[in-house]
Amino acid sequence: MIKKSISIALAIASAATLATAKDYLVGADHPLKTISAAAELAQPGDTIIVHEGIYREEVNPPRGGTSDAARIVYTAAPGAKVVIKGSEPVKGWTRVENDTWKVTLPNSFFGHFNPYSDLIRGDWFQAKGRTHHTGAVYIDGHWLMEAPNKDIVLKPAGTTLISKAQPGAKLLNLAWLQPVGNPNGKVLATSAKGRKGAKNMPGGELGQVVGQIKNGNWLEFEGVDCGSESYELAFHVASEGSSRLEIRKDNIDGAVLGTAIIPATSGWDQWKTVKVGIDVLSGVNNFAVVFKNDDTTNAEEVFNYKGLYESCLWFGEVDDKNTTIYAQFKDLDPNARDTEINVRQAVFYPRKTGRNYITVRGFTMMHAATNWAPPTAEQVGLIGTHWSKGWIIENNIISHSKCVGITLGKYGDEFDNKAATANAYNETIERALKKGWNKETVGSHVVRKNKVSHCEQAGIVGSLGCIFSTVEGNEFRHIHTHKIFSGAEVAAIKFHAPIDMVIKDNLVRQSGGYGILWLDWMAQGTRVSGNLFFDNLNQNVFMEVNHGPYLLDNNIFLGSALRNWSQGGAYCYNILFGAITVDPQARETPYHRPHTTEVLGLSSIAGGDDRYLNNLMTQPNAFDSIKKTIKNMVVEGNQPVQSAKIREKDDGIYLSFELPETQPTQPVTAERLGQTLVSKATGAFMTVTSKENSKLVAASTPVAGIVEIHEMKMDKDVMKMSALPNGLDLPAGKAVDLKPGGFHIMLMDLKLPLNKDVAVPLTLTFQDSSGKKSQQVVQVPVSVQPPSGQGMNHQHGDHKH
Repeated sequence: MIKKSISIALAIASAATLATAKDYLVGADHPLKTISAAAELAQPGDTIIVHEGIYREEVNPPRGGTSDAARIVYTAAPGAKVVIKGSEPVKGWTRVENDTWKVTLPNSFFGHFNPYSDLIRGDWFQAKGRTHHTGAVYIDGHWLMEAPNKDIVLKPAGTTLISKAQPGAKLLNLAWLQPVGNPNGKVLATSAKGRKGAKNMPGGELGQVVGQIKNGNWLEFEGVDCGSESYELAFHVASEGSSRLEIRKDNIDGAVLGTAIIPATSGWDQWKTVKVGIDVLSGVNNFAVVFKNDDTTNAEEVFNYKGLYESCLWFGEVDDKNTTIYAQFKDLDPNARDTEINVRQAVFYPRKTGRNYITVRGFTMMHAATNWAPPTAEQVGLIGTHWSKGWIIENNIISHSKCVGITLGKYGDEFDNKAATANAYNETIERALKKGWNKETVGSHVVRKNKVSHCEQAGIVGSLGCIFSTVEGNEFRHIHTHKIFSGAEVAAIKFHAPIDMVIKDNLVRQSGGYGILWLDWMAQGTRVSGNLFFDNLNQNVFMEVNHGPYLLDNNIFLGSALRNWSQGGAYCYNILFGAITVDPQARETPYHRPHTTEVLGLSSIAGGDDRYLNNLMTQPNAFDSIKKTIKNMVVEGNQPVQSAKIREKDDGIYLSFELPETQPTQPVTAERLGQTLVSKATGAFMTVTSKENSKLVAASTPVAGIVEIHEMKMDKDVMKMSALPNGLDLPAGKAVDLKPGGFHIMLMDLKLPLNKDVAVPLTLTFQDSSGKKSQQVVQVPVSVQPPSGQGMNHQHGDHKH
């Protein structure tokens, strides 16, 4: 009887919820004129139906739904074109000179947010030696680019932005350089250990500098301390024209770490600091700087719009009362056209976290003054979920966001944009766990069938808040194509901590960045399948410091194929064009209990532990050289392709290539893929007592490929785990506990399952105060849980010597 009455009560409650759901109609012919007004009224289960029109507002949902069945749905009316803009139309432009017009507005026009005084900034942002603001100017929906200074925008439209040093001319003077990861690491240019062509010369207040640098000159530096992590080198330069430099590892013949256009500083006595992005460096390094003419036709300042919009610029000035905007309008009167400027940071974004179960469907959303969205700070997009759960973003057109189109990202706090280092991000992760970073709280979003374009940082990003989400069937185009600023967060698709994510059936084209798809830290349980990347400006895939397991299958990557700084990946049945590089990384990054956010530990990237199976490749022989240094890869069944061509027709995109006679391949199965190193890891716990002062310096066991002595401790309220390369001190007569949350022995790359109540042999190596080593074998019983009840299948025991 009790069970029956409960069942009836639940059915009645469910029916009541459905019966009270409401539709709110928005539009010129309806009582509600704005989407925001309907949002204030809508409750879980309600639908907001927006009719045709242009809505100039930032939608800030005051609440979300309570479950997938009781969502709040925002949708365009069937067949209606609904446009939501972060811009406002502006008239009153007056001609200044040439193609340049200006308009002056009171600062009150912008309310609490003025995009023309809002500088783009943040962790891992590269400004390329100039300032950038989040605002823009639009003609007929298209944006103009911001000029580096007012003088440029007063010139005729199409004037070359940066003067080039002529062949044979002096390129620049260099005072010093500095790795950004070492605030005290300034290196004088005159301290170079080797050089070609460059000379020491007076530099005014700067003392001696290196000058008269010409095309082909170079400097080599030794013993430069890059700190714990450097993504950039800062160069203090002066010049009358732009030039180009390459940074090479070790010496002038080394691998290229980074390249950049160095803009003119307006004179040989006008010094500026320019930051150049590089592959990450840590510790002490040698490198070379090679100087060249800027022969790239101003590649860093390319403007893609044709006709009226080609090479047109704007520049803004803000004082305590007014904002004045100068803009080039070639052969047109801006007062007679649709001329707009940014006034809002976002278009659809909850300003508070935890606005769950919201659907956004069928809108055109454009013109957002978004700021840089690094993984260590709040990530505001044109549309974003802001640390919520269960959103559906589908069938929208999203365009013209100064930085990011869609964010599935992090909340903000007092630590935002305070440190661009690996340690800072590890601390960010620990704080997020305390704030409730788990499957029950955030993530599980669906982003599908959207068209995302014209975003200068990324099409979609998500740090931590992207977990358990699906991104499918979207088109990303014109992402990071102007390149007037850059940074280590630039990609069409960029996720940190894509745990159990699915990224499938997306089209990415005509885009740039460090990686068109960039999965950075903690890709675990992730599948990337059926995506097409072509006609892009940079490398297709960048996998950075992930431990896996993750799977890339049945993708078509046309271009520079794969940059792999990770391990634990499986690459199967893909078409891979271009080079493949594999690089181990010293940075220690987290890995997790399967299908959760729980951090089990931190580990560096040894490289390898990857499977490359049954791919079609233009460079299958690339593995021959990689396997000389990376030993534990599985490379089987990959076939060469030749003479590849891609052709776009009205009914689709066609790829053709020559496939030489193929070799038989074996199907890829879960058994064949096996387990990754971090999937096969556990800890050993015991109490060790030494009669005299000594150290535990090593351990080994036949059941694990890697055994390390680790310490886990709190550092400024953040739990960190790291290996002890010099061993663990054992004071005479004092019991030292090896336990969860403290010192322990880590077993990785397990060779066989560890069953409960089975004893595992563990060889411990000790070193006394004289340096003499001794070994002792102990039998450690396996238990399901360690003594504290945390972690995986751990072992524990007791040992004395």
